[in-house]
Amino acid sequence: MNTKSVSELLAQDITLQDVSVKGWVRTFRANRFIALNDGSTINNIQCVVDFENFDEALLKRITTGAALHVTGELVESQGKGQKVEIIVASIEILGDSDPESYPIQPKKHSFEFLRENAHLRTRTNTFSAVMRLRSALSFAIHKYFTENGFYNMHTPIITGSDAEGAGEMFRVSTLEPKNPPLTDEGTVDYKQDFFGKETNLTVSGQLEAETYAMSLGKVYTFGPTFRAENSNTSRHLAEFWMIEPEVAFMDLAGNMDLAEDFLKSVIDYVLEHNKEDLQFLDERLFNEEKTKPQAERSEMRLIEKLKFVTDNNFKRVSYTEAIDILRNSKPNKKKKFKYLIEEWGADLQSEHERFLVEKHFKCPVILFDYPANIKAFYMRLNEDGKTVRAMDILFPGIGEIVGGSQREERLEVLKQKMAALDIPEEELWWYLDLRKYGTAVHSGFGLGFERLVMFATGMSNIRDVIPYPRTPQNAEF
Repeated sequence: MNTKSVSELLAQDITLQDVSVKGWVRTFRANRFIALNDGSTINNIQCVVDFENFDEALLKRITTGAALHVTGELVESQGKGQKVEIIVASIEILGDSDPESYPIQPKKHSFEFLRENAHLRTRTNTFSAVMRLRSALSFAIHKYFTENGFYNMHTPIITGSDAEGAGEMFRVSTLEPKNPPLTDEGTVDYKQDFFGKETNLTVSGQLEAETYAMSLGKVYTFGPTFRAENSNTSRHLAEFWMIEPEVAFMDLAGNMDLAEDFLKSVIDYVLEHNKEDLQFLDERLFNEEKTKPQAERSEMRLIEKLKFVTDNNFKRVSYTEAIDILRNSKPNKKKKFKYLIEEWGADLQSEHERFLVEKHFKCPVILFDYPANIKAFYMRLNEDGKTVRAMDILFPGIGEIVGGSQREERLEVLKQKMAALDIPEEELWWYLDLRKYGTAVHSGFGLGFERLVMFATGMSNIRDVIPYPRTPQNAEF
């Protein structure tokens, strides 16, 4: 007899057949009804035990968290809530679970408690749904790029350059920390380190991806990135995943088209393939929002928010126009914004981004042509000499989800920008080479994967959408 998954059994219409299933006990009530789940679906299968025919010692071992192998007859369910159930013929206990110490008892747990038990938190409905959605989004991303002629590129995790110019990087070294070799000047001599120079964990694969775009045409990275930012917010991780496409011969307008089509496509994929998980998370978020004051509640439910993205055209607005809108907006004039917008050149905060999406335009927004001095050195300078061909995509509830730009393809302009920021040419000689040999217009963007998972699941803390979060003072598991 083939063992089938719970999702396969629940999808079957043919009843009155012998089946075999393995999973973990969610609940066992009235010494009769076992709710069994194997992770393949948010739904449990009900296994009905005729307790008079089973040894009492065996029944006592059927506790929440125990692993079972159940065989029996799949029949139409007598009770509410499920189409089919199993009339149990045999139970084998594969692994006991001590009810006194098992932390994931069938009751409401705080997310904080579940983070402390992150190795077991996917045994709850919320986290199993979130992680199935994370997996589906990951697949949808690879599917989208493959079907659109992109090549996947694995960029190095250990790097000698800081692409973002953020400077908050984790150092990679094998030197003795207590007694490192020193130079004559008394500084650490990295020439004696493993790589012969100072190296770090990458903050972005973009620069390396540009090199491949300028030969393979269309590439994308999807890998781990690291920031040593001492930030303990619900939006920051020290280790997270980034998706970074780079495309040759594509300008800023093409970049905006690509990013919009990409986001709609991957969200569409989960709307179609993860309906039950999304319905559960939609309900969860709705109930959580009810406990908040009216002003803090979201105007849209989760599935509505996802359809808001897939069904609307993204509004394209220049940074300059956005600043005018914000400066003259009610929350700015009435000093309701935490950060007031007073002049052109201000860096937008998520409160401003969300105002533009949720209140002003009522659709996702792409801002473009940002002031050069608040953006990275590799972005293409516009003819006005003040702005760069950058774009950010803003979503409801979170603000910025994608940041990208047309890249600076002119050698002399790029050299000037690097000199102004004290970036040594010898550090990025290979990046400058792209501008010497067959340079051309090219563009790309970056999407923080966990930001996308947060948006798609309605989870409000980024630590709850990655299996084992890495944050300041925390590297457990």
